[in-house]
Amino acid sequence: MSIGKTRGFLYWLARLMGDVSAVQKGKGGRRVARRVAGKATGRALRKLFK
Repeated sequence: MSIGKTRGFLYWLARLMGDVSAVQKGKGGRRVARRVAGKATGRALRKLFK
C-alpha cells in the first residue's frame, strides 16, 4: 500500500468518524449541508481560476 492510498484512507476514516459524531449530536443535517456548500464553492472557484 502506498503512502497516498494510506493517507486517502485515513482522511476517509476521519470524515466518517466526524459524520458519526455529528449524527450522535443531532447535527448531521447541518454537516451535510456544509459539505454540499463547500463542494459547490470549490467547483465555482475552480472554474473561476481555471
